[in-house]
Amino acid sequence: MGVILSTSERKGSASERLLARLLDAFGEALPPPEMSLREVAARIETSHALLRYHFGSLSGVLAAMLKAQRSRDNEVLLAAAEEGTFDDFVGAIWRTYTRPEQLSRVRGFFYVVGLAAYAPEDFREFVESIGDLTVTLASLAEREGLDAKEARDVAAVTVAAIRGLLLQELLTPGTRPQDAVTLILRMREGRSAPRSRPER
Repeated sequence: MGVILSTSERKGSASERLLARLLDAFGEALPPPEMSLREVAARIETSHALLRYHFGSLSGVLAAMLKAQRSRDNEVLLAAAEEGTFDDFVGAIWRTYTRPEQLSRVRGFFYVVGLAAYAPEDFREFVESIGDLTVTLASLAEREGLDAKEARDVAAVTVAAIRGLLLQELLTPGTRPQDAVTLILRMREGRSAPRSRPER
């Protein structure tokens, strides 16, 4: 995958080793935007200049950490998708990103997305990585009988709904629907309730 996720792995480039230290130091969270690059460097016992050389800025650090964290999440989610339905996968995504310990990361995601909206070329790798869940959902929708275009459209709208509801929860906590996943799944035409995994 090219990203080292643990300091138990000492191979790789200098930037990968720095990223591993960042992930170990902050766990599931991200450095808050008000934290300076010097403070982040002190946290992982390296130099401010070294972080700037490899990541450019605090925003670059956040983007690299988010990409690596999401890759780690996706390994788990994709393994579940192999056996499950479209609806199972939507539920798994929702549960993953609405856990309380994910709040810092969700905030960081929207912060970096906002910066990328102004300067997409500065966040090219991050921007390219955020379509991965849509691709998997589209594949599941095709497996369940939709043609390729409809599957892509359904997947794109589903991911947009998930992200919109997560943003709503950040801005106005407690206002998202309790049955958010059910409502998202009902957007699929002709559906009145989500479908569960077939019994074996």
